[in-house]
Amino acid sequence: MKKFLSLATLLLAMVIVQFGCTPQNNTNSASTNTNAATPEAAPDRAAIASELMKIENDWPRIIKEHDAATVRRIEADDAVFVYPDGSSGDKATDVKDMESGAQSADSWEVLDLKVNVLNNDSAVVTGRNVIKGGKYKMPDGKTQDISGEYRFVDTYARRNGQWQVVAGAVTPVKAGAAAMPTPRASPKASPSPAMKASPAMKPSPAMKPSPSMKPSPVMKPSPVKAKTP
Repeated sequence: MKKFLSLATLLLAMVIVQFGCTPQNNTNSASTNTNAATPEAAPDRAAIASELMKIENDWPRIIKEHDAATVRRIEADDAVFVYPDGSSGDKATDVKDMESGAQSADSWEVLDLKVNVLNNDSAVVTGRNVIKGGKYKMPDGKTQDISGEYRFVDTYARRNGQWQVVAGAVTPVKAGAAAMPTPRASPKASPSPAMKASPAMKPSPAMKPSPSMKPSPVMKPSPVKAKTP
């Protein structure tokens, strides 16, 4: 009996040692590694800027050739736009205008492009358009002259590897008005000419003292005649 007890005690001790020495998995560490956010790679600003400037510089050709297919590709389906007259539109509006040839120009320049890269998938482009001989045929059949200078801002998003315009706005630049002349200051009232001092009254000539009266000559005493004796 003691033999069996000793054997059972030995087996129990071996089990305790085996489980006590087995390292346990650190589930918290694994969870932490799984949930740790992978830092986003820094955007290649030069490459993004080059690609977006290429899209913007292609607009003169798109308009000249009424290339609606390119408009469908570079404008997002949910894009929103604000036009120079303050009206709003969308991709469907731009595609329709391009297909109908409603917009045309003799010359369409794209100038002063600047690209502000926000991250790998979004950026904002600003620039200036100078249009000569520009015309826009309105729905009522009238033709509107759109020649002039404009500033624009386009917001891009990269979706499925393709950069697309998701919002845009254009505003006309008014011809530089002549600066208002600086109002002249009202001429300072010149002080009334100093009143000349009335000429100093010359002092009346000193009255010459009347010549001193010569004292009347002392009357000599008449000679006393001696009494005759």
